[in-house]
Amino acid sequence: MLRPLTAALVAVLSIGAAQAAESGSTSTRSRFVEDPYPSTYQRIAAAPVLIEHATVLTGTGQRLDDASVLFQDGKVVAVGQSLQAPAGATRVDGTGKWVTPGLIDVHSHLGVYSVPGVSAHSDGNEMTGAVTSNVWAEHSVWPQDPGFAAALAGGITSLQVLPGSANLVGGRGVTLKNVAATSYQAMKFPGAPWGVKMACGENPKRVYGQKSGPATRMGNVAGYRAAFIDASEYLRKNGGKKSDEEAPKKKRWWSGGNGNADSEKDTGGKRDLKMDTLAGAINGDIRVHIHCYRADEMAVMLDLAKEFGFKVAAFHHGVEAYKLADRLAAENVCGALWADWWGFKMEAFDGIQENLALVDRPPNSCAIVHSDSDEGIQRLNQEAAKVMAHAKLSGMDIPPERAIRWMTQNAAKSLGVLDQTGTLEPGKMADVVVWNGNPFSVYAHAEQVYIDGARVFDRNDRNRQPVSDFMLGQGAAPQGGVQ
Repeated sequence: MLRPLTAALVAVLSIGAAQAAESGSTSTRSRFVEDPYPSTYQRIAAAPVLIEHATVLTGTGQRLDDASVLFQDGKVVAVGQSLQAPAGATRVDGTGKWVTPGLIDVHSHLGVYSVPGVSAHSDGNEMTGAVTSNVWAEHSVWPQDPGFAAALAGGITSLQVLPGSANLVGGRGVTLKNVAATSYQAMKFPGAPWGVKMACGENPKRVYGQKSGPATRMGNVAGYRAAFIDASEYLRKNGGKKSDEEAPKKKRWWSGGNGNADSEKDTGGKRDLKMDTLAGAINGDIRVHIHCYRADEMAVMLDLAKEFGFKVAAFHHGVEAYKLADRLAAENVCGALWADWWGFKMEAFDGIQENLALVDRPPNSCAIVHSDSDEGIQRLNQEAAKVMAHAKLSGMDIPPERAIRWMTQNAAKSLGVLDQTGTLEPGKMADVVVWNGNPFSVYAHAEQVYIDGARVFDRNDRNRQPVSDFMLGQGAAPQGGVQ
């Protein structure tokens, strides 16, 4: 029999509801984000599971020793000591093991830059114009990319797949559940908002400097502004949740896409895919993720967001994020960062190994470890461990229960899915990883991975190590990315 919910668990549920409100998800969205390619994801039916006597990191900042996690019908039911399992439940001995929420990578190119890395698999950058907000990364996702199985073996249960960073606006990203599937719709995270990928700095001006521009950073900013001027006018003419009355009380001097008062953009009612995405961002339905390295450029982008009324969900890479960590926390903007990549180009020159630890400033900060790599995504836990080690050398002792949030709670928050996943709380998706020990050890392995309560990976069971169809018949192909 299941025990009735205690007062403590009821309190946890209340906290979860508050976090859902903070996650940015919305139940009513504008027509700019109508989905003609909706998710067909269906969770795998599974018996109830009780993981017992483990060290549990809930993803909320809490560590529970000798604790249990119970999930049933795809949802977490309870977390605590001395839980009882219903009839027919699978019991997992967690003695000596650690349990965490499933890891989430907010910056991946799996499926759009698939393995093997050949030109035929280069589907992430639509370099036909500096603003390609009309393209959607999901339409490039190849579900047979072997990288998905390799990431699953590293504990990744959800991920955001983004376009590349060649363009000022690269297009929409998509959040996926990391399950084996034939179509990307069968991986598409139900109810997750889209993200739009933007890029600062060197990449756009390098790609377009010898074409039609922009060729400079000031050209980059002019390009963003022109695009959002068009989108603001499109939003006004085509209807959205933000009316002129709801917009900031400032003089709207523009009327056209070129910032020219004599060149009004009139679609005549015709749908414009580029404008749909940007209007959706202004409207708050599409989350804005920005590839940006330098602190000064992040500050400019925050000002751009204020000018046009959109919210930056996260700056990605952010090598100099430590320089404006206070502002990021004050404006509730996440920093999705590497542990220690820097110096590979000029805008990445001024990096420090304590970057992420300095951005992680409780209580309002939102630091995230991301990969941007088909290899790094397999060891996201070890990337986090490097941050912890560098921080400790600088006198900042970061415990595991805090660090796990960089790959779970904070990541889910930036994607707008914290109401569904990212923490081990009653009512949330049972996305769970069982580790052979402390996940921040160099010897750590994900032994079992559950998605919506189904055991989709087991390091000790070859039948639960998914293999891409592409890899079948390839001889000594490793199972499920286990190497």
